Amino acid sequence: MNYIDTHVHIYSDKYAGDREEVIRRTIENGVSQLFMPNVDVDTIDAMLECELRYPGECIPMMGLHPCDVKKDFEKQLYVMEDWINKREFAGIGETGLDLYWDKTFFEQQKEALRVQIQWAKEKQWPIILHCRESMDETIAIIREEKGENLKGIFHCFSGSLAQAEEIIQLGFMLGIGGVSTYKNGGLDAVLPHIDPAFVVLETDGPYLAPVPHRGKRNSPEYIPVIAQRVGDLLEKSLEEIAELTSNNAKRIFHHFGS
Repeated sequence: MNYIDTHVHIYSDKYAGDREEVIRRTIENGVSQLFMPNVDVDTIDAMLECELRYPGECIPMMGLHPCDVKKDFEKQLYVMEDWINKREFAGIGETGLDLYWDKTFFEQQKEALRVQIQWAKEKQWPIILHCRESMDETIAIIREEKGENLKGIFHCFSGSLAQAEEIIQLGFMLGIGGVSTYKNGGLDAVLPHIDPAFVVLETDGPYLAPVPHRGKRNSPEYIPVIAQRVGDLLEKSLEEIAELTSNNAKRIFHHFGS
């Protein structure tokens, strides 16, 4: 079986002691590609180092995380724009909106998101959206900015069926991760009712580990655990989920490496 983790911060310091071992186990578990969303200017070097050490397996994206939008966000975006004009990345992100941690820079978050949406449109690269406690607000901006070149993934989707349907209508994918395994995660009321052609798998490692690893460091090697849960909800075999979600991921990241 061949899986793709569409969202993992494998360059994180949380893997500093055993990154090579984690990637080895991940590959042994059938996960062949790890798509790495960037966070801020300071994470770029570590991310690109992972790409260098694990070419074809660790694949970088470029963007500014909403939780890292501060007073200097325009300077950070300037550095990132320079990078995307120098070389290819698999996507723009992770960007989006976050109303969970800190609302101080919410207006700046929206401004930064709109800038990165323009990059995604110009490059025709997918955009990876963080939408914690801000699903409706993020959907509203995507609806406003929608064009035929705008597509991507609503990462860590944990919304309602109505929100899922609107996201799919906009041509975006749902990134399904460890939350799908949580007792009160809510995805059991959503996944059986949507088109599985819009589902991709992700871990968001080192965060949001699936049951039975909840509360510990998450890892891309746990993708089959998430796939099993998605398969149970969609009444499909593990083989079918692996093929389906990998094809979906290839469709969204089709431009990279071409």
